[in-house]
Amino acid sequence: MKRALAVLTVGAFLTLAIDVVGSGGWAVPLLVAGAFVLLATLGFRWVSRYPGTWRAYAYAFVGLLLGYAVFGTSGASVGGTLFFVVLVSQSVLLLPLPAVAVVVALVPLVHAGMSFRAGLREGVGLLAAAIFAAVLTKLLVRERQARAELAEAHARLREYAVQAERLATAEERNRVARDIHDGLGHALTVVQMQVKAARAVLSADPPRADAVLAKAQDQAEEALREVRRSVSTLREFAPAVPLPEVLRRLAEETSAAGVPTELGVLGVTRPLPPAARESLFRAAQEGLTNVRKHAGASRAELALDYSRPGCVRLEVRDDGAGVPDAAAPGRGFGLLGIKERAAHLGGRMSFAAVPGQGSTLRVEVPG
Repeated sequence: MKRALAVLTVGAFLTLAIDVVGSGGWAVPLLVAGAFVLLATLGFRWVSRYPGTWRAYAYAFVGLLLGYAVFGTSGASVGGTLFFVVLVSQSVLLLPLPAVAVVVALVPLVHAGMSFRAGLREGVGLLAAAIFAAVLTKLLVRERQARAELAEAHARLREYAVQAERLATAEERNRVARDIHDGLGHALTVVQMQVKAARAVLSADPPRADAVLAKAQDQAEEALREVRRSVSTLREFAPAVPLPEVLRRLAEETSAAGVPTELGVLGVTRPLPPAARESLFRAAQEGLTNVRKHAGASRAELALDYSRPGCVRLEVRDDGAGVPDAAAPGRGFGLLGIKERAAHLGGRMSFAAVPGQGSTLRVEVPG
């Protein structure tokens, strides 16, 4: 827009030069018009760095005086009128709206020396041209601002899209990490304990060692099934086995590993969303793994409670010595994963351990 106004200024000067060249007194109007051209080009480029300051007001005042001088010395030429159009447009870029209105109102006063009728006619015409120039310039300024804001909004949207993609990737990585820890880690822990038990009785009681190794083999096969289940989950396949049945199998595995475990179901069993079902299953899996690894318990219990509407609760209880610091919440990935799963669904997790009296892991999720 600044370049366009500079071109209009030069065009106004050429128009004025054509009007006055050939007349006897052309030197003065061209000299004054040249001063206006310098002000409207070089001066405007400098003062446009300080919009709304005293420099801008001084620029408009000097521009009005030069405009009056050009118009008067050139005999009310068309070029002089175009200089006023340039000044009004530049004022829109430099001054607040009330100041622009003052400039527009002062422009027609250049016809004050004419007869009333002619002055009124010419003044109204010049006022209309000044108002048109001000409105058009303001619309162009707003359109430019709108484009800039739109480009900024597009840039922010692109940034948000990148951030959303990163968050989705991080969330998926965390989910896969939880699956590996809660699923494969659980199964390998059981295999490790069974192989350790088999080695302990291998020389003294081969038949019993063989039975324990058979259980370890079964558990290894279960670990392989768990890997396949995780891959199926990544492909958005959710098994339809009821949660109590899955937990019953989990209790049997823990009992076979040396810690007798019972499952209790309170209330009427109902279908759960896949995410809620997964969260409760992983909580039971991790809780029983911690019981075997840390609690030193003689028995454990799974309690699944459907009695409250809109909410399902799972508790993993044991009669051990209480979980040591190494397995306490915040010290490992297992319980942290349980807490994250529950929180993601709008649920919650709590853990309580009393030395010598065992521990209780409680998870509640909507469902």
